[in-house]
Amino acid sequence: MSTTIWLLTLSVLTSCVDKTSTAENNEASNPASNEKVKPKQPLDEDFKNYWYTGEAEITSYKLDQARYGELRDGNAVLIYVTEPFLPIKQVKADNSNPENISVLKLNATKKFLTGIYPYSIMSSTFYPVYDNQHALKTSLSVQEWCGHVYGQINNREKFEFTSHSYFEEEADEDFPVEKNILENEIWTKIRINPENLPLGDFEMIPSLEFLRLRHQEIKVYQVNASITSKNGLSTYTLSYPELERSLTIHFTSEFPYSIESWTDEFKSGFGAGAKMLTTSATKIKTLKTAYWRQNENRNLILRDSLGL
Repeated sequence: MSTTIWLLTLSVLTSCVDKTSTAENNEASNPASNEKVKPKQPLDEDFKNYWYTGEAEITSYKLDQARYGELRDGNAVLIYVTEPFLPIKQVKADNSNPENISVLKLNATKKFLTGIYPYSIMSSTFYPVYDNQHALKTSLSVQEWCGHVYGQINNREKFEFTSHSYFEEEADEDFPVEKNILENEIWTKIRINPENLPLGDFEMIPSLEFLRLRHQEIKVYQVNASITSKNGLSTYTLSYPELERSLTIHFTSEFPYSIESWTDEFKSGFGAGAKMLTTSATKIKTLKTAYWRQNENRNLILRDSLGL
C-alpha cells in the first residue's frame, strides 16, 4: 500500500466528523427500529454551512456541581459534531453506506472533585439531523475512586437499556424500555430546531446522568416543559414533580442556538443530609476546530484558550 493511500485510510478511520458536503444524501429510515419516522425536516444553508465544515464545536463551561449535599468546583465541555451513523450496528460509520443516518452527536463531559477523589462523567448522544425520530443511541460513563458505571440506551424495536455498575443492586442490567422522549436528546434538538421542543405536560426519560447519580429507576417520569425568550436568549425549563427537580437551559434565540448556561436544581445528598442545591454551568469559550488532529504537545495551548 502506498504512503498516500495509507494516510487517506488512516484519516477516514480516525476522524470524528461527517465530511459530507451537505446532509442531503441517500439516507434510509432507521432499519433497526419499528419507530414511526416522521418526515425529514429540511436543513437550511446556515445549518449546512455551520455543521458540515469538517470541524467540531467545542464549548467549555465553569461548573458548580451539586454532589453529596455540597457544591463542587469543576468544568464541563460540550462537543458537538456531525457524523454518519449506522443504525444496525449503532456506531459511527467509517464508510459511505445507503443505510447511514446523518446525526449531530453530543459528547458532554464533567470533571470535579469530591474531597480527595475526582469525578469524571461523560455522556454521548447520537441524534438525527432531520429531527424526525428519537436519538439512535445515548450512553453514560461515570468514573471515580469507588469504581465506575456505564449505561446505554439503544433505539431498536424498543429502547434497549444496558447498565454495568459496581453497586450490588445495579450490577448488571439489561431490559427494554418503552420509547419516549429522552432528556439526553433535548440538548441536540435545541441546536437543530428549538421550535420543535416539546412543551406542556408529557412523559420523558430523564438524563442517564441524573438517574444514575441519584440511583433512580430508568423509566418515564411526568414532566412539564416551558420556553421563554428575552433579549436574544431563550430559556427552556423542564420540571419533574416526582423527582423534585428542575432543569433550565439558556441558549441564543438565533442560529446556531448556542448553549450559554444551564442550571439543574434537585435534592443533593442522601438521608438526613440531603438538601436542595442547584448545579450551574456558565460558558467560558467556544472553538470550532478539528480537535482530533490536534493531539500534539504544541496543541496544549488550545486547552488554555478554553479555560481548561
